[in-house]
Amino acid sequence: MKHPIRRLASQRVRALPASGIRRFFDLIAATEGVISLGVGEPDFVTPDHIREAAIRSIRDGETHYTSNYGLHRLREAIAAQVERQRGVTYDPAREILVTVGVSEALDLALRASTEAGDEVIVADPSYVAYAPAILLSGATVVPVATDAAAGFRLRAADVARAITPRTRALLIGFPNNPTGAVLEPEDLAGIAALAREHDLLVYTDEIYDRLVYGAPHRSILDEPGMRERTVYLNGFSKAYAMTGWRVGYACAPAELLEQMMKIHQYTVMSGPTPSQFAALEAYTHGEDDVLRMIAEYDRRRKLVWSRFNAMGLECFEPRGAFYCFPKVSGTGLSDEVFSERLLQEEKVAVVPGSAFGEHGAGHVRACYATSYEKLEEACERMARFVGRLA
Repeated sequence: MKHPIRRLASQRVRALPASGIRRFFDLIAATEGVISLGVGEPDFVTPDHIREAAIRSIRDGETHYTSNYGLHRLREAIAAQVERQRGVTYDPAREILVTVGVSEALDLALRASTEAGDEVIVADPSYVAYAPAILLSGATVVPVATDAAAGFRLRAADVARAITPRTRALLIGFPNNPTGAVLEPEDLAGIAALAREHDLLVYTDEIYDRLVYGAPHRSILDEPGMRERTVYLNGFSKAYAMTGWRVGYACAPAELLEQMMKIHQYTVMSGPTPSQFAALEAYTHGEDDVLRMIAEYDRRRKLVWSRFNAMGLECFEPRGAFYCFPKVSGTGLSDEVFSERLLQEEKVAVVPGSAFGEHGAGHVRACYATSYEKLEEACERMARFVGRLA
């Protein structure tokens, strides 16, 4: 007699909500002629010399696994880059791990350092994968509200109110996706002081660190005493237009990184070898490409930000990443209805802010990583739509 299967999926995964973005992207895919401000990736093609480095590695027969830690030359380049930008030294042999994107790096860090019942504080709104990654590690998400009035910054006073005896870590993602917010020096100093006082880990996702406008990027690593309690996460996807290559990395104290590597070697073994050679080329000879793309993003940022405010969609000035986060609740529509109707009526795709957390509600995320001409047309269509609502 055949017995029924008691359960196919775990309760923990069943309880995990599906991404709020996925349903909306399904709508976009089914609509012809859309100008998409929805997908958070560069519209630039990976620069020629980076692509050629990967092709050359394949022709040279570099098609085997690298070390579990990643290509040693790449780890040396990462160490040099972090020391140059942050003034912090990591041992390439023991404190740097090349991962399959920053998402894997974060997953490894959470699973290697949290226990069931631990609490992890994160800004709300934030990148859609943060809360699920925390939950899948067995820890508990503790969102801290941010708002436009304070530039969507994660402020130390708000963090302090969220700390309990069960707090294990803070997850910082700035420059922020979806808001484009950056942290001020006093925010970082205050958060670092709390981490030291309460003996907390900090996971800092700085994938947008090069995409900052008007002032240099500051990191929690810049604060005294933070190197030994920080997992520094970064990668190549945004600044070097390498989203499809899936190369990220983590820098952390050797004791923790060894445990992260243990999980990594049992799940993916190592990152894609040609992609690692491409990343090495990016860090070795890619600076001019980054500066060129930053300048173009800044030009687009100014256009979209000014046009949103001109059409009556209140929008604070984003100073990082490549997103604007205008308030749409003044139109009388929820962020989801606004996004759906804008797509249906004017064929412009934005993402409802509620997909990024409770405090993203009433806003939409508009990614300006598309051509200037398309952005101009998208703004014309949005202005027409908002005008009809008024």
